[in-house]
Amino acid sequence: MRTEDDTSSDRTGWDRLIVAIATRQDREAFKRLFEYFGPRVKTYMRRSGATEASAEELAQDAMLTVWRKAALFDPASAGASAWIFTIARNLRIDAVRRERRDGSALAAPAEAEFQIDESPQPDSSLAATQSDKLVRAAIAELSADQMRVIELSFFEEKAHAEIAKILDIPLGTVKSRLRLAMNRLRNLLGEPS
Repeated sequence: MRTEDDTSSDRTGWDRLIVAIATRQDREAFKRLFEYFGPRVKTYMRRSGATEASAEELAQDAMLTVWRKAALFDPASAGASAWIFTIARNLRIDAVRRERRDGSALAAPAEAEFQIDESPQPDSSLAATQSDKLVRAAIAELSADQMRVIELSFFEEKAHAEIAKILDIPLGTVKSRLRLAMNRLRNLLGEPS
């Protein structure tokens, strides 16, 4: 008879245990599979976001499914490990779907790990802060007239005609001040014109 160490180092050994369960309902074979894969499946469940209790329950369900569906195992298509972990993954997906239906979970932890984190990275936040300081310092270098048209145009999002009306100046003057202010800002910020 093979020892557990022999089985764990030999993929076909696990396959033979599942075949033994399927053909003879071999309890010893199941015990060896359970002792080896049970803790590994539980760890997998924990890593996929299941609670300790849920991971334990899902691991037991997965191993029970191995017992009940051993006859469906095909060693030619997948090894024992892949087959068992596929069962475990499917049970986890089903559990997450049930949680969603019940409203007890907002997002699947397995899906959460594949979602794109669109929050700014720390280095981009720092760069934005530094850039903001440079822009503010450059704006402070503008004349009062240029600064006012920049504020109205970019910060208050006013149309050029509206700015002309607010400041009581010709539309051409608004456009001229904006153009001169933008050229001055480019020069102050070291950007090409």
